[in-house]
Amino acid sequence: MQLRTNAKGLAGCIRVPGDKSISHRSIMFGSLAKGVTTVHDILRGEDVLSTMQVFRDLGVQIEDDGNVVTIHGVGFAGLQAPTNKLNMGNSGTSIRLISGVLAGQDFVAEMFGDDSLSKRPMDRITIPLRQMGVQIAGRTKRDLPPLTIHGNKNLQPIHYTLPVASAQVKSALIFAALQAQGESVIVEKEMTRNHTEDMIKQFGGQISVNGKEIRVQGGQEFTGQNVLVPGDISSAAFWIVAGLIIPNSKIILGNVGINETRTGILDVVKAMGGNINLSNIDRVAKSATITIETSELVGTEIGGEIIPRLIDELPIIALLATQAKGQTVIRDAEELKVKETDRIQVVVDALNSMGADITPTEDGMIIKGKTSLHGAKVHTFGDHRIGMMTAIAALLVKDGQVKLERAEAINTSYPNFFSDLEDLLHG
Repeated sequence: MQLRTNAKGLAGCIRVPGDKSISHRSIMFGSLAKGVTTVHDILRGEDVLSTMQVFRDLGVQIEDDGNVVTIHGVGFAGLQAPTNKLNMGNSGTSIRLISGVLAGQDFVAEMFGDDSLSKRPMDRITIPLRQMGVQIAGRTKRDLPPLTIHGNKNLQPIHYTLPVASAQVKSALIFAALQAQGESVIVEKEMTRNHTEDMIKQFGGQISVNGKEIRVQGGQEFTGQNVLVPGDISSAAFWIVAGLIIPNSKIILGNVGINETRTGILDVVKAMGGNINLSNIDRVAKSATITIETSELVGTEIGGEIIPRLIDELPIIALLATQAKGQTVIRDAEELKVKETDRIQVVVDALNSMGADITPTEDGMIIKGKTSLHGAKVHTFGDHRIGMMTAIAALLVKDGQVKLERAEAINTSYPNFFSDLEDLLHG
């Protein structure tokens, strides 16, 4: 796909797709609750559709009229053994969280995914789930998919300290702990996004969070709810960066989720001197309108406890740093290596091929700015965030063309990305 280049400015007001993390979890909790759950503004990207189909395969009736998703929940005890293998597509969230759900069932299920997902290690969830009494078989010592799970109706509670900062691992263990016989204690390495904890409370359950320590009592039941999904800040991040680095731009993003565990990018933008403003703040829904304007930026250092709050935004933050004066250092981000791609290497290769000056490190990258970008051929390797990052980078290119291979990967999280881009280009 040939990308648009040499943008003169971006202007307008758009709504980004629903939050991917909340969309996944609304389907899961709606299925595991008793009664009817309705979900509004859900993300209909490929990852979320994978989760929806998996729960249908597990015997849950889910209807989608294109506006509202209606889930007829069956509770943990109402899930049925699938008659086919469960297809997780490209979704790491789906396979990891649903592993926790399947852990406490009395049937066997096999989960598989696409080529990219099949290369992602699952040992970070299989090790603690085995400690709880689950039989799991994967490929190699890292338990690469496909995974076969033999559930256990008599799950043992666990006291586990996470070796990595991962909301997916934490959530998988929470779903298993909700089915265990007794109280489980999960201790995070760093605090990560807390949508699972929030949704337990929304669906009438109980969970205790004290700093990095989480306590979960087994045997809980949930009640169907009405869920309103805010816009995904990870999707908004691409327009936030575009508005900051494309000359003569002003972008307004409505109803964006600002959960405190997800807003690291806002802190980074402020540290770099970006012109960004939040209004219409809803403290209950954790959402706001975000306005961004072209800015003069300076480099910064990004590391430590902020990393889990912006791990998915680091590819587009790397592009942001190429347009900032001075040096930006990203560290403590080893987790990037086990995303849809090795995002450290793929980001470096993509942006350097366009003229950036980025050096990869073991746990991040060193980015020198401000650099001019030129045309190149870039491959997404099936990673949606690499595709969107490249599309924004192309807007800065004045010399040459930018060709993006496997641009369809963007549909994973943002099916309307290019139409929204055209709207902003025409202001």
